[in-house]
Amino acid sequence: MLNVQSSILLILGLAVFGGIAGAWFFQKIKIPQVLGYLVIGLIIGKSGLKFINSDVILSLDNFNFFALGIIGFLVGGELHGSTMKKYGKQFSAILFGEGVLAFSLVTISVSLILYIFTKNLGASLAGGIVFGAIASATDPASTMDVLWEYRSKGVLTTTIIAIVALDDALAMTLYGLGTGAAQMLIGGDTSILEQLISICIELFGAVALGGAAGFFMNIIVRYSSDKTRTMVFTIGTLLIVIALSLMLHLDVILASMTLGIVITNMAPKRSKELFELIKSFASPIYVLFFVLVGARLTLNNMPGFLWIIVGLYVFFRSAGKMLGAWIGAKITKADPVVQKYTGMGLFAQGGVAIGLAIMASRHLNELVLADGVYLGDIIIAGVTATTFIVQIIGPTMVKIAIKLAKETGKNITEEDIIAKLTLEDVLEKNIPNIKETDSINQLIPYFSEGDYFCLPVVDKNNKTIGMITMNDLKQLVASQDTWDWILARDIIDPTHELITKSRSLEDALVTLKQLGREQFPVIESEENPVPLGILDTRIVRKLVNKKMMGIG
Repeated sequence: MLNVQSSILLILGLAVFGGIAGAWFFQKIKIPQVLGYLVIGLIIGKSGLKFINSDVILSLDNFNFFALGIIGFLVGGELHGSTMKKYGKQFSAILFGEGVLAFSLVTISVSLILYIFTKNLGASLAGGIVFGAIASATDPASTMDVLWEYRSKGVLTTTIIAIVALDDALAMTLYGLGTGAAQMLIGGDTSILEQLISICIELFGAVALGGAAGFFMNIIVRYSSDKTRTMVFTIGTLLIVIALSLMLHLDVILASMTLGIVITNMAPKRSKELFELIKSFASPIYVLFFVLVGARLTLNNMPGFLWIIVGLYVFFRSAGKMLGAWIGAKITKADPVVQKYTGMGLFAQGGVAIGLAIMASRHLNELVLADGVYLGDIIIAGVTATTFIVQIIGPTMVKIAIKLAKETGKNITEEDIIAKLTLEDVLEKNIPNIKETDSINQLIPYFSEGDYFCLPVVDKNNKTIGMITMNDLKQLVASQDTWDWILARDIIDPTHELITKSRSLEDALVTLKQLGREQFPVIESEENPVPLGILDTRIVRKLVNKKMMGIG
């Protein structure tokens, strides 16, 4: 087993590299990439090769909170005030329906099984209530990962995002009330009122903290012109919010989500690029987070009756989510696709559920069910097993839901459009070619009368031998008396890189960016360097913007 102190970086590198490889493989077989992360975690974690053990997982607890904070922040960035105003009634009904029904069905079924095997009514009800409360939670991370992966956009996608964002608050409320009731059933000294007050402090405190941080960040977003600096400020603010949430025992995800909500609604246009930058920054963090979730899953040494509980939990949680979401959507006359498929998008269960299970085990671990089996251990093992099963089912169900709703591939970005275009689509073809024997006086009109920053220079066989740019000519402004006898071949740079028509537009634009150019000549091929035209980034941007608006 690897030593934590000396090998932590190697373990992290292995987790990220393996996670990306697993995601790539699963994408190839048309399965959401998040399952690749989880499978790699299982392989190298406690259920597999044990490269990542309990000590490593414990030492990375703060990293997990950071990952959950980023997830909450990005989810908050998707919740716009106009959307909530338009669909708020539907969202509330669906949230209440799926959360409460999943809680009720799981509580009843698990309590019944526990009582059959333990004959301890109080303990059975306590266990059932806690399992039910945890069942109401939906994992925002893997759900959002699938929605982003498949570029999903539409009324169903909006509904799923809103529900998984709000589910955390509902789950915390049900969990707090549930554990309070459970402790009362087993003779604890807590009360429902105390639990309710504690929940209110935790939830409203998280909202207040995230809101205050959001107002501060709004000032920076509005007045900072440096995108990189703004991103660093945001990450720093997010880390402070996460740390204060942990110190004050507030909900990390809700505080981070509120931060994102405030920024995206107070500065909707200015913050758009900020959220894209944070999303790019978060990619390796997502990978490592899900690999660690997979690594902590342990499915051995479980009592036989726990597998019955696991099966009932998965079935009734899924049924409660689907039926409850359908009832809520039906009552509020939501769009048909929302009624049919929202429940399918709420299966995922992950970090939040495991976190609640860990907290519940601390409260209830002294209660013995039967033959040395503690209720806290049953909760941890049960939720771990159900998380493993549901995380296999959940992302795939999200994918099926958005595909059935025909919402995949609609959240189109500029990069998606560029990937579909070719050089032929954007090439400016009717351009003058400068002969190597042309004098400066002959080629000046091309630049002064046309909108060119560069033009190809050809030899007597019409083969491209280089190019001349506006900057090349600027150097000769002070010596106009030489323009009649200085030729094009005297000032070209024959080492200029040229772009062939076989290259992808995406690759060609990367080359232009690296060279700091807005225009560049395109040739037939390296073997036959006949100039075909000019690649102009302004033309590309104009065409992309038209397609983004559905024009052309």
